[in-house]
Amino acid sequence: MTDLAHPADPLDAVARLEALRAAIARRARDCGRAPEAVRLVAVSKTFSADEVWPTIAIGGQTVFGENRVQEAIPKWRDLRARAAELGTTIELHLIGPLQSNKAREAVEHFDVIETVDREKIASALAHEIQRLGKHPRLLVEVNTGAEPQKAGILPEEADAFLALCRDTYGLTIDGLMAIPPVGEQASPHFALLGVIAKRNGLNELSMGMSADWPLAVQLGATAVRVGSAIFGGRAPRQTPV
Repeated sequence: MTDLAHPADPLDAVARLEALRAAIARRARDCGRAPEAVRLVAVSKTFSADEVWPTIAIGGQTVFGENRVQEAIPKWRDLRARAAELGTTIELHLIGPLQSNKAREAVEHFDVIETVDREKIASALAHEIQRLGKHPRLLVEVNTGAEPQKAGILPEEADAFLALCRDTYGLTIDGLMAIPPVGEQASPHFALLGVIAKRNGLNELSMGMSADWPLAVQLGATAVRVGSAIFGGRAPRQTPV
């Protein structure tokens, strides 16, 4: 059995990427949806620029997700420059928790911020968006399982928080993001996210990862975030960041 923790042959990731894109397209068609209605966000956190590069240069992937602002900035400065030489534009998503003191860097370097989850973050983003004149697309993270250790606004507070983002801070919110609790059936959480989005006139639903993306596509995901099924297993971190 092949060890997927940082595979020796980078072309393995390209092959898995292509197979995954085909599977997502089939799943979308089976659910009566257009394949292009579901975007694949390739989660490249912890992988080096050289490990990610073949999925851009050979695999043609242009949408990526990162968890940590400081880790992403130098890596994607390099990768975006290399991609630009090919005439390729990268779309970078922040999918990990955002600290308010990293709001400036997030607005500067990310095209989509999926983890708006509290007033302090909304305020910081509004300030930096106005100051920098950059407008990343924003999604509110909803803690559908009400897990105390997890980021995200509680479902019963989502409507009020969305109104706060729009009316108080002038933010344009494009959609919602959620990560269902580990060990629970994902479908009720995806369905709940869809209900909240519809009630608030939102079209974007970022939900579904390597283990549950087919259910997410069935229940209306417009973006699925998949990492290990493309890049393989991640080596454990040696030091905290």
